[in-house]
Amino acid sequence: MTSKELLYVEDALGHEQYFQTQCCETINKLQDPELRSFVQQLQQAHQTLFQNFYGLL
Repeated sequence: MTSKELLYVEDALGHEQYFQTQCCETINKLQDPELRSFVQQLQQAHQTLFQNFYGLL
């Protein structure tokens, strides 16, 4: 992996971690069960993406 590719993966990991954090904070604020479920699905998707990017290292 080139240094440029490594920087891209590191950047992507940071973004996915940020999105997971935002989803967690949003879930805790939501009262509507349907919206909570939707955001939980988004969080899971970002967790999967994080794991996929991490697997590239």
